[in-house]
Amino acid sequence: MPLSPNFRGALFMVVAMAAFTLNDAITKFSSESMSMAQVMLVRGVFATALVGLLAWQQGALARPRLALQPLIALRVTGEAGGTICYLLALAHLPLANVSAMQQALPLAVTMGAALFFGEGVGWRRWLAITVGFAGVLVIVRPGFAGFSAYSLLVLGSVCFCAVRDLVTRRIPDDVPTLLISGVTSVAMTVLGAALLPVMGGWSPMTHASTGFLALAAVLVLIGYQFIIMAMRVGDISFIAPFRYTALLWSIVLSVMVFGDFPDSAMILGAFIIVGSGVYTLYRERVTGRGKAASESTGPNLAPDGI
Repeated sequence: MPLSPNFRGALFMVVAMAAFTLNDAITKFSSESMSMAQVMLVRGVFATALVGLLAWQQGALARPRLALQPLIALRVTGEAGGTICYLLALAHLPLANVSAMQQALPLAVTMGAALFFGEGVGWRRWLAITVGFAGVLVIVRPGFAGFSAYSLLVLGSVCFCAVRDLVTRRIPDDVPTLLISGVTSVAMTVLGAALLPVMGGWSPMTHASTGFLALAAVLVLIGYQFIIMAMRVGDISFIAPFRYTALLWSIVLSVMVFGDFPDSAMILGAFIIVGSGVYTLYRERVTGRGKAASESTGPNLAPDGI
């Protein structure tokens, strides 16, 4: 039987999170020998070349004027703000901690979908959102000895990325996914070049470091494609909680690659956040049970089939 739009969106989200988490590990490793602006620039050059080739092959560049829409500009702005905040935090905090705090994004997206798009979110899911943000505070630990100001950058990234994902849902269906990814990739590359003098300048690169960033570009491209497809099909409130799969990958990579073991506060906060997400998913399945597909999945925002 064919998968429903919601479950296709969930599968796309799982793939996107795996790609982004592997990219995060490579990016954090690269930040030990170069600035984050250089990482953005070099990775962006590779990503732009790849997405440009795919866009040309798929005919996504046939109507470039579609990229001039204000919604795409707003999406790029959200992506830019989220990327800068996230990369700066990633360079100074353990990968698992950054990923755990980033799990607030599904809660923010679900809340935004209810407030601005009118998606049905009952009192139980509002309670789950509140509990989830309490879990974020457990990880951040404001006012305690374990608090780091870089944690606030992660929360800033969450806000920017929530805007990005919510705007993606409102981009017209006739705008190809590859065109959106291409515009985003070019913008991130230009931003990296602009920030290079401010963030430490250029550092010499080896063949290995260049190869790692080329691999990171491939992973970012995969992540971009699948997260856009995920947010354009089904209900945001159903799909967003599947971002939590990134936490499992980040903990494994944080321990195995960087030797950073999560502390008790991070584990407790992560359990609270994930628990709220699982309950949100459960409530979505309960409220959608017995309804026609068109009633339980919202507007028809099918992926481009790439």
